[in-house]
Amino acid sequence: MREPLSRDRIIAAALLLLEERGLAGLTMRELGNSLGVEAMSLYRYVPGREELLDAVVERVLEGLWSDPDVRRAPVDGWQDFMVRLAHGVRRIALSHPQAFPLIASRPPEAPWLRPPLRSVAWVELFLSALVSSGFDDRSAADAYRSFTSFLLGTLLLEVAESGAKITPADDPALERDRPAGPLPPGDFPTVLRLRPELERDDIDREFDEALEDLVERISRRLPAGRSDG
Repeated sequence: MREPLSRDRIIAAALLLLEERGLAGLTMRELGNSLGVEAMSLYRYVPGREELLDAVVERVLEGLWSDPDVRRAPVDGWQDFMVRLAHGVRRIALSHPQAFPLIASRPPEAPWLRPPLRSVAWVELFLSALVSSGFDDRSAADAYRSFTSFLLGTLLLEVAESGAKITPADDPALERDRPAGPLPPGDFPTVLRLRPELERDDIDREFDEALEDLVERISRRLPAGRSDG
């Protein structure tokens, strides 16, 4: 007996097809073929390809909630919380290398949120963890931006080395510059309070600070007694 069609089954099949054939190979026709149905049957559950891609991103990010090593509060300090979260995101990227670039390119839940921590629920947990650990609002928002920039750059490079396509040009049909909708319903007081900080455009300063941190880390690897002179 054929398994009945459902939204959950369609999204699971789309994720599998995406990982097997890449973004260009994920069409409604090919997805229908993989499920043994006509493409038109899919539109009852998913209005179109753009909505399908958003649903795939949501499905991939659900892995963070079920990851036993990722914590939702800094029970052993904010550093432990941040490191565990970073490794959780990396596990997602390595498990779904073809889907991970979508996390970077699809519109987040609010235009001032950043991938890969693009879920307002996870941003709330992240900011609350830092604020409860003594960070003020600005330093918490700065840490969020630095953390996401580090993760995104590092992990996109890592999945690209595995053969994943990471640029929009790889899929000309992909909708671009689609505005993000309003925040989803829920109680996210920290995110809402820090929204002005999250909306600040400090990309030049962030780049300089990240570069300084990198140079500092490299300098610590110099043999004793050596300098950059």
